[in-house]
Amino acid sequence: MKSKVGSTVLDHLVVAARTLEEGAAYIERMLGVAMSPGGQHPQMGTHNRLLNLGGGVYLEVLAIDPQGIPPDRPRWFGLDSPALQQRLEAGPALIHWVARTDDIHRVLQRVPRLGRVHRMHRGDLSWDITIPDDGNLLEGGLIPSLICWGETPHPTTRLPDVGCQLVGLYGVHPEPRQVSRMLAELGLEGVLELREGEQVRLEAWIEAPKGRWVLR
Repeated sequence: MKSKVGSTVLDHLVVAARTLEEGAAYIERMLGVAMSPGGQHPQMGTHNRLLNLGGGVYLEVLAIDPQGIPPDRPRWFGLDSPALQQRLEAGPALIHWVARTDDIHRVLQRVPRLGRVHRMHRGDLSWDITIPDDGNLLEGGLIPSLICWGETPHPTTRLPDVGCQLVGLYGVHPEPRQVSRMLAELGLEGVLELREGEQVRLEAWIEAPKGRWVLR
């Protein structure tokens, strides 16, 4: 699941939910494994739980933290958008993916549409991540955010191996060539397999102890 450019690779998948409990229960019911604790994101008023997918990749269930302080800007990953909130009324959904780079500012110069670099922290972890000023996802979530962990140990080094592995990441878009061009600028050719379709959609195929499952 790595790209052809060694310094830019798939980092993690983002599943959003109305509540963290609902999202974790959905993943555990589907894949048959328990998720690991995550923590709070004070700058965004969100919290998460995590699942190791092997190969330095993980899955994040993310929700607005009812105990958190609302930020003075739109939350990341479009969580404040009415369209996404309405979508989540039907259940948790795979909404986005994040790519890891070792030089986030250099890549951002090539693709400024990704937004600005923000410093984030959760517990003793800290990282830089790109967030558009309006908080929304690019191309319906098919263009990843960029993350740089710097000297912070990657979360997967702390997550147990639960026998899950990401075996495919797929996207549907009305103009897949447009998305492919942006991914090429990011050095991520071949990470997301694209096909044409009217409705934008992201799919992840995961091999789990209960068999192979598709997250959408």
